[in-house]
Amino acid sequence: MESEFYRTKLDNGLIVLLERRKSPVVASLLAYRLGAAHEPAEFKGVAHYLEHCIFQGTKTKSSKEISAIVDKRGGVLNGFTDEEVTAFWTKLPSKYLDLGVDLLSDMLTNPAFDGQKIEKEKKVVLEEVKMHHDTPTMYVFERAKSFLYEKPFGMEIVGTEETIKPISREILLKFFKLYNNPILCVVGGADFDEVIEFAKRKITVKRAFPSKLKINKINKQAVERRKGLKQAHLVLAFHTATLRDGMRYALESFNAVLSGGGSSRLFQEIRDKRGLAYHVGSYPQIGVDYGHNLIYVGTDAGHIKQVKELILKEIKKMRELDKKEFEESKEQLIGLYKLLQEDSNKVALALLKEELAGSAEEFYRYEQRISELKLQDVRELGKLKRYSFVALVPE
Repeated sequence: MESEFYRTKLDNGLIVLLERRKSPVVASLLAYRLGAAHEPAEFKGVAHYLEHCIFQGTKTKSSKEISAIVDKRGGVLNGFTDEEVTAFWTKLPSKYLDLGVDLLSDMLTNPAFDGQKIEKEKKVVLEEVKMHHDTPTMYVFERAKSFLYEKPFGMEIVGTEETIKPISREILLKFFKLYNNPILCVVGGADFDEVIEFAKRKITVKRAFPSKLKINKINKQAVERRKGLKQAHLVLAFHTATLRDGMRYALESFNAVLSGGGSSRLFQEIRDKRGLAYHVGSYPQIGVDYGHNLIYVGTDAGHIKQVKELILKEIKKMRELDKKEFEESKEQLIGLYKLLQEDSNKVALALLKEELAGSAEEFYRYEQRISELKLQDVRELGKLKRYSFVALVPE
């Protein structure tokens, strides 16, 4: 896709990224270097709760008015809380770029934090916590994470009832003040000079050094039982490279061969040959200071041991990966990269992640990095020695 990339750091510390396209659509993402990983264990979930509350209105706009500004123009407004960052984004027709950035700025500069709305939103968050618990796939993914890391990092991003209920307006305000070192990322039909000028006028910057994350790795295994289930849900998980580690690209090739689609090894062995599962997938979770890989299978409770052994067997067989399959995985990854570029919002997120890791320009080096991959680096990942395992089975 024809595009131009620009990056600058303003005098006030704001980093602005722009991929300029000949496009009638523009995605704008405003991110702050504070996320779930920076929370104390006793208030786990405060970052996610705070994200919710920011959508509840500013000093001049109600939550309905905020939504209407985007809805009535055919756009999308949303946000997310990650381990290392909290972000808010819009996707709008290009002529409304200023409106979108202005709205994000207002939400992040002048949130109302109305006491009654905050308490109402707490109920919403608590319902989301229950949903995570009651949805087997969400539950086993979060349990797998808790089997890979000690608290507080190992706890779920949404928090628990015990950690959300005590969070007061004062605690939210205190955490909000820690939002720091913002990054504005724009992808689509936009002029860089106009984006810079608008950012200078609208976006307030609070400079601070992000606190050093305390991440202690562990490995655990367990089988849990629950009434009302018809299927067992299992995850085999292991620690991997981070965004700062070049081996992350080897992991992508590893996953492409192992579980990247219907022709992948796990799909063929578990689903096609034996009919043991409907869904088989691998889900890397990689940040600046952490990385892990989750392999999920939904199967009959009586097949858990067999499926686990098949996963470990196929991982071990990756030590002998041949050059043909390796080259095919590289072609697959480059193809997926090209498909991703069609989505301006996904590109904005990818640029943000690379900037957090050190250089947004790394996104544009992807094909080069994949081309430079060495077969032996992918084979090395087959030498798995430690892993975590969790299964949720019918009682």
